[in-house]
Amino acid sequence: MKLLDFSVTTIDQYIANLFNTNFGRGGGFSWGNLLLSVVAIILTILLTGTIGLEREKRGRTAGLRTHLLVGIGSCIIMLISVYGFPQTGDNRDVARLAAGIVTGVGFLGAGTIIHNNGSVKGLTTASTIWLAMAIGMACGSMNFVLAILGGFFVWLVLVFFRKIETKIARQVAFVIVTAKSGAPILKAILNISNTMNLEINVVSQEFEERNGEELIEVSFNVISKNNLPIDIELLKKELISTGFIINIDTPNMH
Repeated sequence: MKLLDFSVTTIDQYIANLFNTNFGRGGGFSWGNLLLSVVAIILTILLTGTIGLEREKRGRTAGLRTHLLVGIGSCIIMLISVYGFPQTGDNRDVARLAAGIVTGVGFLGAGTIIHNNGSVKGLTTASTIWLAMAIGMACGSMNFVLAILGGFFVWLVLVFFRKIETKIARQVAFVIVTAKSGAPILKAILNISNTMNLEINVVSQEFEERNGEELIEVSFNVISKNNLPIDIELLKKELISTGFIINIDTPNMH
């Protein structure tokens, strides 16, 4: 008869050992491993689903289903790594598949990043996809406490730290202005910024042709000198009033 093994140190190992040994009576099916696998997948669904819901609510391209699939997939691969291969001496390397997950999901996250007109979008969503993978791996390797703590802090950053970020972002705006080539656009920007007590830095400009008309696109950062929120609508109104500005975009003011 196979008796209980009290040399195990973690909670998940102890639970698995209880079921695998039929609570000390020996024999039977290895229910412990199956039970822990089910718990790992359910916990992955709960934790990554919470992150995915937050992204879905924000209208991001990678939402609930994407985060669930990444998390569950990572969890299953880790379960295969732990239970799917027979152990032959000390040559078992459960971290090999985990390294493949990190690389693969890294490419998936990169696909959600969009670079357009000097602005970058999708970095937060790419990070949450990578974190969904990490949580799935933690669940699949039976590190349930680590997965729960990680999921909680990710949710905390997404929900509460967003308020802090938004407050800071209101004092700094990234502006992209398109105007007809040859127009005194830089002079107009400087005059308006001085009137509104704003500071302009990191100015870049590009020339392009649309429908046979040559245009200039100027990108710059606007910083509030008095640490007050920037009135972005007033800034747009002043820029449009110049008469030669065709389009204004503020990617970080949303």
